Amino acid sequence: VQLVESGGGLVQAGGSLRLSCAASGSTFSIKAMAWHRQAPGKQRELVASIFTESGRTNYADSIQGRFTISRDNAKNILNLQMNSLKPDDTAVYYCNAGVSSSEGNINVYWGQGTLVTVSS
Repeated sequence: VQLVESGGGLVQAGGSLRLSCAASGSTFSIKAMAWHRQAPGKQRELVASIFTESGRTNYADSIQGRFTISRDNAKNILNLQMNSLKPDDTAVYYCNAGVSSSEGNINVYWGQGTLVTVSS
């Protein structure tokens, strides 16, 4: 599975951005997808996730109510709508996918990341 993120950029505090992650390859084996972020000098953290079969979503407390994760299964695109952005949201945002293998394992694939910068 290959993942390519897009949509990052510079935005003022209070503004919005929409990130997208296009998946290709063995997308039929994707069990879940998620957005993570890594701010300068900090560890990578989970932002939001979505499960393929149930559509169930989970969000980090820090972005609850401001970000929305969604997935277009037909187009194999994962989105992250980010509203009311804060300077603390500045980070490189990564898309990842949990893919089931023929051996019954879950392999995790990552995109290259897209930079989001929120100015105050």
